[in-house]
Amino acid sequence: MEFFKIRRDIPFMRNALVFNLISFVTFVAAVFFLFSRGLHLSVEFTGGTLMEVSYSQPADLNKIRSTVDTLGINDVQVQNFGTAQDVLIRMPVQKGSTSGQQSEKVMAALQAADPSATMRRTEFVGPQVGDELAADGLKALAFVVVGIMIYLAIRFEWKFAVAAIIANLHDVIIILGFFAFFQWEFSLPVLAAVLAVLGYSVNESVVIFDRIRENFRRYRKMNTEQIIDNAITSTISRTIITHGSTQLMVLSMLVFGGATLHYFALALTIGILFGIYSSVFVAAAIAMWLGIQREDLVKGGPKKELDPSDPNAGATV
Repeated sequence: MEFFKIRRDIPFMRNALVFNLISFVTFVAAVFFLFSRGLHLSVEFTGGTLMEVSYSQPADLNKIRSTVDTLGINDVQVQNFGTAQDVLIRMPVQKGSTSGQQSEKVMAALQAADPSATMRRTEFVGPQVGDELAADGLKALAFVVVGIMIYLAIRFEWKFAVAAIIANLHDVIIILGFFAFFQWEFSLPVLAAVLAVLGYSVNESVVIFDRIRENFRRYRKMNTEQIIDNAITSTISRTIITHGSTQLMVLSMLVFGGATLHYFALALTIGILFGIYSSVFVAAAIAMWLGIQREDLVKGGPKKELDPSDPNAGATV
């Protein structure tokens, strides 16, 4: 499906150096903020008190948050748990107060606001659990990266694998840099969004790489830069349709999903935008600078030269 077709290739690679310098500066800034400010970790990673509260009618999550905020407890996570009447409350550790004292104080405030509030359970999540979650998250990230590299190296060529991983890690670090700079809360849903961005971003790179390989077979008189420009230009319509549809869904979660989905959708939004950028200007450019050529991708005898201006020369996506 195509909404429009560009008849003349856009010279993306002509300005690849400028765009990659911008990416490098952004990447360095993200790393700087990660080390200087660090991530604002949620209760899952730092430890704290977890409460499950039940109501006789659907709970008003915003009212519950405001009630807990009046107690001077910051960074509280409030979400439905199972049904609209059940609420899960996560609170960070407070100095000078035990987990039991903290839960009793919160429960008293909730019952004052709504007498139907009933405590279902309360427990303390120790920081050692958070350390384990952080370690497991890093392992998951490492396995995803290694898996993507192996897949791309087998399907295409090692130069494409290196280029894609650099571009994808570029997206991940920039997402983390945003969270570090603005001190947005980094929780398990955000970690899930980061892992999703890795897979989502590599999908765009695979589409472009596949078209580059196809172009090497079809247009034997074009140089590598022209091949890449044609590949990116010919997939623009597909990129707009796919990413536009995905972004509309993510924006709906960002606007209407409430506080529970806010940072998850925010991480996905940043990842989608930078994923498009990195696939075009980072991954493709790095593959070109690594010296990708026809011999790396094309096997077999010479193919008939096709005219790139011919609308029937290649398949459209």
